[in-house]
Order: sequence, then C-alpha cells, then structure tokens
Amino acid sequence: MQETGVRNGAYGADKFGLKNLKGVKWNLTAPHLYEDALRAGEGVLSGDGSLCVDTGIFTGRSPKDKYTVRDANTENTMWWGGNQSITAEQFENLYQDFLKHAEGMSLFAQDLYGGADPSFQIKTRVFTEMAWHSLFIRTLLRRPETAELASFVPELTIIDLASFRADPARHGCKSENVVAIDFTRKIVLIGGTQYAGEMKKSVFTTLNYYLPDKGVLPMHCSANVGPDGDTAIFFGLSGTGKTTLSADPNRTLIGDDEHGWGRDGVFNFEGGCYAKCIKLSAEAEPEIFAASNRFGAILENCVLDPITRKPDFNDGSKTENTRSAYPLESIPNASPTGRAGQPKNVVMLAADAFGVMPPIAKLSPAQAMYHFLSGYTAKVAGTERGVTEPTPVFSTCFGSPFLPRDPSVYGNMLRELIAKHGVDCWLVNTGWTGGMYGTGHRMPIKVTRALLTAALDGSLRNVEFKTDPYFGFAVPTALPGVPSEILDPVKTWADKAAFDTTARKLVAMFQKNFTQFEAQVDAEVRAAQPEAKLAAE
Repeated sequence: MQETGVRNGAYGADKFGLKNLKGVKWNLTAPHLYEDALRAGEGVLSGDGSLCVDTGIFTGRSPKDKYTVRDANTENTMWWGGNQSITAEQFENLYQDFLKHAEGMSLFAQDLYGGADPSFQIKTRVFTEMAWHSLFIRTLLRRPETAELASFVPELTIIDLASFRADPARHGCKSENVVAIDFTRKIVLIGGTQYAGEMKKSVFTTLNYYLPDKGVLPMHCSANVGPDGDTAIFFGLSGTGKTTLSADPNRTLIGDDEHGWGRDGVFNFEGGCYAKCIKLSAEAEPEIFAASNRFGAILENCVLDPITRKPDFNDGSKTENTRSAYPLESIPNASPTGRAGQPKNVVMLAADAFGVMPPIAKLSPAQAMYHFLSGYTAKVAGTERGVTEPTPVFSTCFGSPFLPRDPSVYGNMLRELIAKHGVDCWLVNTGWTGGMYGTGHRMPIKVTRALLTAALDGSLRNVEFKTDPYFGFAVPTALPGVPSEILDPVKTWADKAAFDTTARKLVAMFQKNFTQFEAQVDAEVRAAQPEAKLAAE
C-alpha cells in the first residue's frame, strides 16, 4: 500500500479495519488536493482559482437517509421522535460492506478537530474516496499543527465513499444513499452521495450528542464579537441571513454555522465557512464574495461562464442551494482562535415570507425559549412544486435534523445560560414587509443592519417599546435612521384587513406547532406563545 503525506505511523488505516487499499494520502494540503481533484476530473478551476464541483443528484443533505444505531447507550438518551434508528447488526453489516467496498481504492485521510476549545473538541479522522471531499472537510473542520499529527489518535472516525450503494434490506435503510452513526463506537458511515455537507453535519450531530453532558450547549448559529468583547450569537435556518449578518466588517467573526456555549464563553466547532452563494455579490456581501473567488475556496453546483470561467451566482439552474466553502482565514476579520467570551446578545433570525413580523423585537427569557424551540422561518412560493403561498418552516432549536437529544435539553440549557449571564434576546425578521411574498418586498438589508447595530451596541435598549398585539413581544417604536413605519408591520400594508387575517393565520400556525412541546416546558414558556384568543376572535 502506498502512503503519502503526514500521518501517525502507529495509528493507521488498519486500526479502523481498512485493508487491501491501493494507498492512503494523509493530510494533504489544498494545492495537492486541487491537483488530485483536477486529475481525477472531479472539478474545474474558476477564473479566480476556486475549485468548482458538481455534487450530482444530491445538491443538499438527505435527512430521510440518516440513521442512528439504537443500542443500550442510545435507547434512553436519543430523541427517537426526531431520529431514525437501525440495529447494531444492521450497522455492522454496513460497516463490513464499506470496508469491502474500499478495498483496492486510494483513499484520502484528514486528521482534524471538531471544536476550537481544547477542553471539548473531538479528534476526528475522515477517510474519503474523493479528493475534493478531503479538501472540503479539511476546510470546514479545524486543522491541527503539523507536529500534532504524529501522535493523533482519533476519537471519531468518518468514512465517506460516494460510490457505495446501500442495500435497504441488508442495512435497514430506505435507499442506496445512507448516513449512519454509531455513537457507542464513534463511527460515521456516509455512502451514495457526493454532497460533502453530510460530513460536516455528522460531526455537528456527534457534538450535539456528547456536549450537553459536559455542560456545553451546542448551537446551530453564527457568532461574532465586537471591539469591546461583546459576543453575539445568531440563530437561523438556511436563507435567513445567518452567515451574511455575522460577517460584519466592524466585528470579529467567530464562525458562521456551529458553536458551543460553555463555562468560558462561545467557541466555534469549525475552521471554515459554508455559505449559500445564490445571488452573491461583491456589493451586498464583500467579505464572502472575496473569500469565494480565490484559491482554496470550493464552489458547489455553480454555473461558470464557458469563456471566462467566472461564476454566475445569479444562476440557480442546477440548484438554489449553490454553496461556497472557504477557510475562516479568508475573512479578514475572522478570529484566529475561534473563541470569545460570554454572549451579551442572542439574535434569532426569521425570514418571514408572510410579512407580518416586525424587523426586530425584544424577547423575554421565556419568549426566547419559546422561539428557540419553535425555530420559525418560511419558504416562499415557487421554491417547490405546488407551493403557491408562503409556507411556514418550524425546525426546533433552528436545527432539528442535527438534534440527537430531546429538544427540551437544548431549550432548557439556553434559558439557563441567558438567565445566568443576563443576555439580551432579539427576534429579527429578514423576510418580507409591506405584504407577504409576491406583494410586499424583502426587508432592506440596511434596515436590518442598522437595527442589529443598535441592538448589539446597547442603544436599542434605551428606546421606547410597545407590545406587538399578535405575538406579544416588545417592538421599538422609533430609532434614528430607520423609517418609523417599517417598525410596525401593519403600517407597511395597504390592505389592513389582509394583514390582520395573515397575522392571525401565522399565530395559529405557531400555536399548532408548539403543542408538541407543551408538556415539556413550564407555564411561563407556555404563556410566551402568541395569544390564543387572537386566532379565535
């Protein structure tokens, strides 16, 4: 077997059970992985030096193909209401079939850390069939110093074989695509998909399982910190502006997607960013645009000009979920440590396509837990066949597919941390105003940034607030530099009766969704939901 690169001589691929390999390429850096990816025809170069790849039929994660081993350790600790199970025997069959499938291959291996805090990070070894997958995970996780690789012994091992095809009858899955996690053995098997995001989210899921027992809240959020050490956390589902709003040139970026909150503050799980790049522009998002158009970045499913090979970020013909993966150091003001102190502000982002939520609202601790468990945003009409009006999306804790434990575990931890550290909590609508999608218009980014700046620097705490009659949270009545009418969403609608009908409809949707949590929260959190009487009047 031919081996190249920097590896641990005492703890090789054989320890995982891999045998009869043609070779292993250990911990290759970006230039080497570029060469291997291009040589294998896995991608092409853009005009600016990015590696451009297509992910085949899977242009996003496939949560319906994700499984966890149900055994003595997970039987009573997993949230089985939100996770699919396979037996230990089915996983063992899958594991042995992965090992057999890998025979004769040249694999790429990366030894990496999940987590910037040494007290809580997990040592992760990732074997991949494809060179660009190795570059992706090297970019997205945290890279050890070269000297640390000699003694690296993994705690978590991931093997990603895109050409593997699962057998539903033998492996207990639904299709040829599979993501299977064994928390007891700390093994993740990914097969049948070229979508690299499955790897990073498997690490996230693993940390979501282990960290609560260590007193750390794992979060699907971005985070940044101001010059005075004021840390801010941004929760939000895809398309709500989580990456965009945390990339603030006046604040230091901690990370754009996954963090832990523990005894010493906030720490990033990752060493890179994974940004949606549909409609990406240098004018609206200069830092992300620059990071995406340079050597070291990976562009997924982007359309290139055939002559210049410049990406057309407005072209979503392959998928709306075009993505850019790039190292954190590509952002000029990114934190080199990935760590910061205790948060002063928690921001929950919702792209409200119904157009009835205010651009910003202040939440009480109970309201923060309510909206954290709700995890609301909305799909717009036209994004899926048959969708003719906005559709609500409720993803508990803003990351339901990645929660191995019951949502109340994370919700209660958040509430306790907010109370302990006196954190201000805000709900920000990055969606529509002046009407729902199709009638109104997108909330101006300048308004959102102005309101966020005022929230984070403390000046928004000192303005006058009124209670929103539908949702019950506090809404500012005026702020210098922001049109007063945009702060009160009903004033932006020409048809006031239509606003009332739409707002009541969304209130009822919140209420219906929250019934699943009512038995797990106290009376104060139950009382924080939108008033039931509004939907009944």
